[in-house]
Amino acid sequence: IQGLDLRYNKLTDKGAEFVSNFLQENADLCYLNLMCNDITTIGAEVIAKALHQWNQTLKQLRMNGNKIGNKGGMYFAAMLQVNSSLEELDLGDCDLGTQSVVALSTVLNNNVAIKSINLSRPLLFSQQEETTVHLAKMLKVNKHLEELHLEKHDMKEFGAERLSETLVENFTLRYLDLSCNRITRDGTKCLAQLLKHNTSLEILDLSANRIEDDGALYLSEAIAFHNTNLKALAVLSNNIGGKGLVALADAMKRNTTLACIYIWGNKFDEATCSAFLELIHSGRLKQDHTDVRPYVVDGHACLAELFHGLRKHYYWTPSSRQDGELCSNYGLTVRAKSSESKK
Repeated sequence: IQGLDLRYNKLTDKGAEFVSNFLQENADLCYLNLMCNDITTIGAEVIAKALHQWNQTLKQLRMNGNKIGNKGGMYFAAMLQVNSSLEELDLGDCDLGTQSVVALSTVLNNNVAIKSINLSRPLLFSQQEETTVHLAKMLKVNKHLEELHLEKHDMKEFGAERLSETLVENFTLRYLDLSCNRITRDGTKCLAQLLKHNTSLEILDLSANRIEDDGALYLSEAIAFHNTNLKALAVLSNNIGGKGLVALADAMKRNTTLACIYIWGNKFDEATCSAFLELIHSGRLKQDHTDVRPYVVDGHACLAELFHGLRKHYYWTPSSRQDGELCSNYGLTVRAKSSESKK
């Protein structure tokens, strides 16, 4: 067995003990999905211990949705100091605390194996953005991490600026998820400056922030005239109006690299609808690379929502086929699907 998917099974800590024993005895398992199984700190300890002391073959582990808490996060941080095989770790929605997020970012200063990590939705009670500062310092020295999810970190302009400053010198990170934070136009201006440096970043998720028209204009300028590496941009639910959305559409006409753009949840006027209708009908934007579908009523262009997105299959995976190309459903879930096919 190379891949094992046990998500949504209510294994609890008792089941985690069996999983730990299996990890100790199995030298073939590469992918393990334990998402949403009511595993707590106790279960996290035994699983981390197995990866710390015995198992050196597992490459992908998803713990998302298990409330392992701050202490559980510390167990995984300690494990990463020793384990040299794990490449992808999903600790999103695990109730991590400031201490464990800082510990994980510190460990990643020296860990050369981890390529992808999800630290989304920790429980943070400070307004000083300490976790973002430590993650930014890590990105300055880490030359192996390719994918980083920081959803719901309560990140504001200060954090976005710190990340942008350090990522200018980072040429390995390809996917940055900053969705569901508090980034506004000023923070977006810093991220646009980062895009102008044409770093290795290929996917940027700014969904559910508040960049508005000004932020969209900053991004549009960077995309149209400076960046040739970005392949996917998500700006859903950002209070962007027609001015900003049309600018993004115009930027795609100039930029031939950006393939995917997700805009639902913003303010669509007729100019916006016409601009994206033209992009899609001309073939510049493929229908499965965006989350809107154009249609015309009484001579007026309109946009309907499509269930497409960067992490469309994050919580579920189709059994019959995979939708779209890699960039339209990129991330931990895509890699998980490729592992599941080996079972």
